Amino acid sequence: MSKEVLGNALEKIREKNPLVFHITNTVTINDCANITLAMGGSPLMSFCKEELEEILSFTSALVINIGTMEKNMRDMVVEAGRIANRLNVPVVLDPVGAGASTMRKNLIESLIKEVHFAVIKGNLAEIKTIAGMKISSNRGVDSVEKEDNAKEIGKELAKKLNTVIAITGKEDIVTDGERVASIQNGTAIMGKVTGTGCMTASLIGCACGSLDDYMVAGTVGVTSMGIAGEIAEENLLVSEGNGSLRVKIIDNIYNMTKEKFLEKEKINLENF
Repeated sequence: MSKEVLGNALEKIREKNPLVFHITNTVTINDCANITLAMGGSPLMSFCKEELEEILSFTSALVINIGTMEKNMRDMVVEAGRIANRLNVPVVLDPVGAGASTMRKNLIESLIKEVHFAVIKGNLAEIKTIAGMKISSNRGVDSVEKEDNAKEIGKELAKKLNTVIAITGKEDIVTDGERVASIQNGTAIMGKVTGTGCMTASLIGCACGSLDDYMVAGTVGVTSMGIAGEIAEENLLVSEGNGSLRVKIIDNIYNMTKEKFLEKEKINLENF
């Protein structure tokens, strides 16, 4: 596959203007809505179980983010995932803090058992938790795992669950079990902004709602966020901090073009 396909994907998203339904983290919900708009999608947020069937009947993609655990949300996300599967709506899972508590682990187990996901995006600790592996340390939404074997873990889990696994870290890995995209875009300063991971899931949701190939969708979503972060850091003034960085990241997604994406991408593709 030519990288041109990845650049073309950005244009397809903006042509389609996908409606992306979020059941997501209340800490970052506004940023997820704005990044969806910036990417060329339309965000829809709801925590009302009674309207799931109706909303999902005209939705392009569903993003499930478990970052803000709440009793009613636990039942809602499983039901939403089931309905989306029945209606052939692609579902993106962001298992925020998957290993942080027993309740989160139980919810993830229910979701994996009941719902088929187009893409599962998380840091290495979250992905290892889903794979049933021990993690080195529990830091909630932060990962302190060594990333040496991330590619192998991702490929194995992708094959097992028949999905695309996107592992974010110093090097991002996106794989469907056969194809692998190793992405070097991004910058450590993005860790100073709450919700860059949540926003990445929204970008992936926009792509999944516009493309048939979810491997391409995952790669475009993750890479776009990395590029946006790099450009934001380059343009950060001495007097500016993480608040300005956050705004610049969203602006850079809004101003992302096929040409800019292809100029800035640092992706190594295997088996495409």
